[in-house]
Amino acid sequence: MKALWRWLVATIVLVFSRGRRRPQVPRRERIVPPGGASPRAELVVLALLGAATLCAIAFIAIYALDRLSHQTQLLGLALGLALAFIAAACIVTANRLIVTEELEEDYPPPAHPGQVEALDRLVDESGDRISRKRLLTLGAGAAGAALGAALLVPAVSLGPLLDTAALYRTPWRRGRRLVDETGRPFRADEIEEATFYTAYPEGASREEVGSPLLVIRLDPKLLRLPQGRAGWAPQGILAYSKICTHAGCAINLYRSPLFPAAEPKPAFVCPCHYSTFDPTTGGTVIFGPAGRNLPQLPLLVDSGGHLCAGGVFSGAVGPSWWGVRLHGARS
Repeated sequence: MKALWRWLVATIVLVFSRGRRRPQVPRRERIVPPGGASPRAELVVLALLGAATLCAIAFIAIYALDRLSHQTQLLGLALGLALAFIAAACIVTANRLIVTEELEEDYPPPAHPGQVEALDRLVDESGDRISRKRLLTLGAGAAGAALGAALLVPAVSLGPLLDTAALYRTPWRRGRRLVDETGRPFRADEIEEATFYTAYPEGASREEVGSPLLVIRLDPKLLRLPQGRAGWAPQGILAYSKICTHAGCAINLYRSPLFPAAEPKPAFVCPCHYSTFDPTTGGTVIFGPAGRNLPQLPLLVDSGGHLCAGGVFSGAVGPSWWGVRLHGARS
């Protein structure tokens, strides 16, 4: 009986509910006139955003390869096309996908909740013509992300931040002989005063940033090396990295005073930005933008009279990037 009674009540409710008319919600008058969808314009916008994404990715690829002919022109072309495609997509969206309204006077400033609501409706109704909102949003996001990555990629060239291990390793180790450009080992008795020499590690690549050295001979009485480097300059012969600690340029100038009473003391000078280093005090910076002292390499003279490395550099070789400052050089 209880089941029959439930079925009867359900039937009565169903009949009466069909007979009653649902109240209609009055439609609000639109602020912006309705506009029809434009699938073709949406496809054009998607194609332009896709082209912008590909151009931005091409910029990253060209920059990463770094061995293409006319690379600068290709980079400019890729980035310029990416920006042009994005601009074209914005123009098509504004002209074909956004409903516009012409007014003879400006909107009054919103001062009441009703006006704020009207502005919200205005924004919502302006995009009614767009039928692929999610797809267009995805395309715009991909183009924006690719362009942002393309703009950030060149910042990698400002210096290593995470992977700086390669800058700490040098080919120098205790016992490795110093050789000239022809591979002939340097003898200690061949190093003359008032002259600087360029030396390389025997049997190692000269292309490594830690390979080239500046070698000079000074009067041992002039040396004021830091504590712990008393034996680093046998017979007054000193060796320093040839790579400037400012921007990684090669130091090619040596200032040797002809008239000590009037001229400054000996110094290495980088010709690019004029960073100047004092070899008598351990390569300290005495002028210019360099942020660190020039790394010094300890020397020793072997049984045959040849100059050899007595260990590793006093500091990391190369420009003064943040990651390089934190550690010392190692073989």
